[in-house]
Amino acid sequence: MPWARMWGLACLAGLTLLSSADVAWADFRLCNNSSSRVSLAISYTDGQTWVTEGWWNLKSGACETLLRGPLAAQYYYVYGMDERGGEWRGKAFMCSRDREFRIEGRENCLVRGFDRTGFFEVDTGKDAKNWTVQLTDANQPPPQ
Repeated sequence: MPWARMWGLACLAGLTLLSSADVAWADFRLCNNSSSRVSLAISYTDGQTWVTEGWWNLKSGACETLLRGPLAAQYYYVYGMDERGGEWRGKAFMCSRDREFRIEGRENCLVRGFDRTGFFEVDTGKDAKNWTVQLTDANQPPPQ
């Protein structure tokens, strides 16, 4: 993975809470509203264990359900990388790898043979049953 450029995430613009009494489904979705194809990973806790999964590849304008069913936690963590080397990242470090993965635990990533990647936090609120994250080019500040 290209780590040469560190992109800060000043704020996550475009978070959208989808809630309606008429909607029976509940999911954690991500929409790629950037101008590039994006590869995504997500990290979450199942109440006992941290789980990190990747990669979803979304073309520009596409949405994907990353987790199906009612949200089980308030906080979720996302990492994204576009085909030009730009990143949506944060300060919550999780284990990842270059190819498709599902990793349990977030400790000792390097010792266990994984990469250590900074994910950004998504606070869905205490009572949200579903959530959609909107990635945009504006989420990526220019390099410093």
